[in-house]
Amino acid sequence: MRAPIQARIPAVSTGVLLLTVLIAGCAGGEAPSEGGAVTAYEGARVIVGDGQIIENAAFTVQDGRFVEVGAQGQVEVPEGATRVDLTGRTVMPALINAHMHTPGTTREALASFLEHNAYWGVGAVASLGTDSTTASFELRDQPPAGAARLRTAGRGIVRPEPGRTEVPYWVNTEAEARAAVRELAAKGVDIVKIWVDDRNGQYEKLSPELYTAVIDEAHMNDLRVTAHIFALEDAKGLLNAGLDAFAHSVRDRDIDDEFVTLFQAHPESYLVANLPDRGVAADMSWLAATVPAEQVAQIQAGATDRPAAQATHAIQARNLARLNEAGVRIALGTDGGNAWAAHTELADMVAAGMTPAQALVAATRNAAELLKLSDMGTVAPGKSADFVVLEANPLDDITNTRRIASVHLRGTEVDRAGISARLSAPAPESATAP
Repeated sequence: MRAPIQARIPAVSTGVLLLTVLIAGCAGGEAPSEGGAVTAYEGARVIVGDGQIIENAAFTVQDGRFVEVGAQGQVEVPEGATRVDLTGRTVMPALINAHMHTPGTTREALASFLEHNAYWGVGAVASLGTDSTTASFELRDQPPAGAARLRTAGRGIVRPEPGRTEVPYWVNTEAEARAAVRELAAKGVDIVKIWVDDRNGQYEKLSPELYTAVIDEAHMNDLRVTAHIFALEDAKGLLNAGLDAFAHSVRDRDIDDEFVTLFQAHPESYLVANLPDRGVAADMSWLAATVPAEQVAQIQAGATDRPAAQATHAIQARNLARLNEAGVRIALGTDGGNAWAAHTELADMVAAGMTPAQALVAATRNAAELLKLSDMGTVAPGKSADFVVLEANPLDDITNTRRIASVHLRGTEVDRAGISARLSAPAPESATAP
């Protein structure tokens, strides 16, 4: 069982950390090139993303990557470097959303959505199974400046579901299941998505024979598989078949000892909890920066105490807390297509029993590892300089992740003011309106 990740590393003891991070970072990411301008950020608390915290830290950025990270005074700042004073601020890695669905299919709509994510400090998102055009692959390979990166599962795999979306592959035989995976692999997807759910008795589930064939074929093509699930028994079968990640937690009942033990026997598998609405009253005014006023009002009207939603949330919250305590790898995902939802998910994860430090690891390093984003997820040498500067410490209050001073992706500060002005503006009136 893994111990909870909560360690704070005081500034006086970060010399060893600096050496460790230098070695680990350079091994795990591309080394920065020489010759570009260097910027040194000094004085902030740095949440590294792997559970370590450096108080009164400093880090340097060159050519879009972290060069050195450690305690202030122990990081070499080259002569002529631009120095940025972050005293009193907290820095964390950009968030990574390992389960969502992009709204729209055009390049323009997708680029706007990725910019919206960047505003909220999200550096990468994974769209799972509903991408029907080439636009997602094009933007994956050439991410727009000032926007989050995109990873895609392309079309997911499911049994026939007439009346629902026809984007996923509908498969009925093992041969069809394997053929779908091979086609996805040829298109270069980042992960394979399957649905194992009868949709409240409306359809046949993807059977054990079919999902085992998908998982086997995916692994032969060096691809991971993530599954939409609902029931505990399906979750057990999927783990036994070698599933890499759950895109939802078990939702029909509290998990049992057998499932916990089974998950611990598959230490490389991930749970993306994707908690549902807590059903509690909440102030949603913080969305006004990127959401038009009329939409904020609609969202606020729904943010009330709802006992039925609370009961649904409670099952999944208990399951998350138990698996987290058992040392299961947790990653953040939100489903849906709201760019700001990573922040509500973080709050929900903490309300379920995770510490803020554990939730942040799930939303950074763990999500990066699940998506094989080897140069993201931590503030470490050699990694892409994707980080968020916060006005307050989220380890004290997880909602402080919403108090963003600036966002930097690939070493460049995001134009949050421009994104806010574009997204929060009211929709243009119809030409026929009086």
